[in-house]
Amino acid sequence: MLAVASFGHRTSAQTLTSSLFERYLETLREQAGIPGMSAAVVQNGVIVWQQGFGRSDVETNEPAQPHTPYLIGELSQTIGATLLLRKCIDQNSATINDPVAEWVPGFRESGTTLGHLVAHITPGGEFKYDRARFAALTAVIENCSKSTYRKLLDEEIFERFGMGDSAPGTAMASPTAEDRELFDPDRLAKHAAVLRRLASPYKVDARARAERTTLAPSAVDASYGIVSSVRDLAFFENALSHNFLLEPGNRDAAWTRVAPQFPTGLGWFVQDYNGAQVAWQFGVVADAYSSLIVTLPSRRLTFVILANSDKLNTPFALENGDVTASVFARLFLRIYFP
Repeated sequence: MLAVASFGHRTSAQTLTSSLFERYLETLREQAGIPGMSAAVVQNGVIVWQQGFGRSDVETNEPAQPHTPYLIGELSQTIGATLLLRKCIDQNSATINDPVAEWVPGFRESGTTLGHLVAHITPGGEFKYDRARFAALTAVIENCSKSTYRKLLDEEIFERFGMGDSAPGTAMASPTAEDRELFDPDRLAKHAAVLRRLASPYKVDARARAERTTLAPSAVDASYGIVSSVRDLAFFENALSHNFLLEPGNRDAAWTRVAPQFPTGLGWFVQDYNGAQVAWQFGVVADAYSSLIVTLPSRRLTFVILANSDKLNTPFALENGDVTASVFARLFLRIYFP
């Protein structure tokens, strides 16, 4: 198990910055009516600040913690894109310009390439954020790797980088016969333990009142469904930034716009902020969860935040490609990268 992030010694300036950031985040959480929230900041490979806010379960009064698992929605695409680049391009014969139909016979968009799906580009050459189209990459990754996606995700990401608060979908709480063939009893028990700690989901109304919701069990694919914590996602991003997952050229391509007119790289949104490149991604599980990761590669600075309602993201239309529409992202950028 590779541990790629840890606490370092804080200077007084870091402590003051973190304290100010923490107070503002708590204010934003209360204003949004989010029951529970977890967040972390990583600088130069070290978690310099991490904190839980509010409750992961209001009924039991369980506090949210940095190791609290949440369903991260479309933020799963950062990992799905990484596995595509790793298994199909770095370790296989695919290129980003391959037609999807070469890898998934019967795929109906004959002119659509792997690059189109991973960057949310339509057959007509326009940007459209579409979770379902991105999910078609699941079959591509499985065909490249000769493995099921959830098994690959567990072995090449979760186990390899010590992501002990992560699971390949909430459906793993009740393993199928196929799951029992794919995973040994220890891994199944580990996933079940993570899912028992999953933050409870809440719907928050216009008056910031929270009501617990019930979600059907969900499987995982390249676009959606991962369960993880801010601490684990910090491990993942740090492994990505240090080239433990991808060849440097493909890692850089993930964090670079595919063309000036599009707001996306490969599995990430990409934009400029105060002269620096920002790569980011978000997730929404309606009336249940939301997530956001923001990284500045040139500064080796990353912010991860997860919540057990969708109010972290739903007011801000992040699917349009501007992370500064989020008050949570703006707070991070203004305090840590003024």
